[in-house]
Amino acid sequence: MKKNILEFCLSPDLGGLELFMTNCYKEFSKKTTCKVIIEKNKKLDNYFEEKDDIHYLKRNKLFPLLPALKLAKFIDEYKIDIIHFHWTKDINTVVLGKLLSKRKPKVIQTRNMTMTRFKDDFYHKWLYKNINAMHAVTYQVKEQIEKFIPKEICPKIHMVYMGTQTNINDKKEIEKLQEKYDLNKKTFVVGIVGRIEEEKGQFLVIEAISKLKELDIKAMIVGHTMDEEYLNSLKEKIKKLDIEDKIIFTGFTKKVNEHMQLFDVNILATPRETFGLVVIEAMANEVCMIATNNGGPLEIIEDGVDGLLFNRTSEDLAKKINFLYENEEQKKTLAKKGLEKAKRLFDQKTQLNELYKVLEEIK
Repeated sequence: MKKNILEFCLSPDLGGLELFMTNCYKEFSKKTTCKVIIEKNKKLDNYFEEKDDIHYLKRNKLFPLLPALKLAKFIDEYKIDIIHFHWTKDINTVVLGKLLSKRKPKVIQTRNMTMTRFKDDFYHKWLYKNINAMHAVTYQVKEQIEKFIPKEICPKIHMVYMGTQTNINDKKEIEKLQEKYDLNKKTFVVGIVGRIEEEKGQFLVIEAISKLKELDIKAMIVGHTMDEEYLNSLKEKIKKLDIEDKIIFTGFTKKVNEHMQLFDVNILATPRETFGLVVIEAMANEVCMIATNNGGPLEIIEDGVDGLLFNRTSEDLAKKINFLYENEEQKKTLAKKGLEKAKRLFDQKTQLNELYKVLEEIK
């Protein structure tokens, strides 16, 4: 018997965590009844085009009982069997909503973030006792959950990688973007995709480009601004380094894949990325990856085989960019191997089907 699923995420952001939730909804709704609860007028709300299964709930940090009561009513009205939530800050609302409902649905959490402290106090023990399963997006995250949640109350953990799809890109749209950004086809383009905030490391790309300013290289910074002060500091740095003609800010776009087709290389520069959805997205677009040698990328990239890793210094990043700039064939080989791995290990449909099986079997 098919189970009714609720995808739940009140996050105000729009990054890998939130986009993964939308992918879950799109795939699971093909198999069963799937509803979505998000917060109205946030980035996720604007991202969804079809609104038939979308419902709204306002997060209340101080009084989670209020949204939990509304969630409980929703659970019973729509006969929800499984709540699948993604944002850690939603945990108390979801658990309270479950307990206040008549149906008492099963709860599974996708853990996208690292876990760094023990959850052995009374409050966390109560929370995790009422969660039926956890989905870890990497083996590293699985190990952290096992380490920090006491064994006697730890939910069953399932490791399933996130996935991506190989896209058929609109060539005319790509040509329009080349014209829009005034890109010469010979120009070597270094891309970085993600929210504009310090942790994403756009400053490292800017510093690396400044070390290579004599070469025909430009950087394209794709993503919406989370921190205006940080954005202004980046623009001041660019001006100070005299590389204003080398850096392009695109702002937010839904056409990430088309933008990636402009890149010669894509950079992941976060200090410790749990998984790195943008890594496999670049690989699926046959774009060579350079990522920090920590966290999730270590489970995705084999250094020198299907991508490159760097030590999160602008000096090392500049060195790796320059290597690819000077070695076109090696760049193509790495990109090709990356595409092969993305198809083999990180196919979106395959991975979401594995996760759906987990949801079906929750006890």
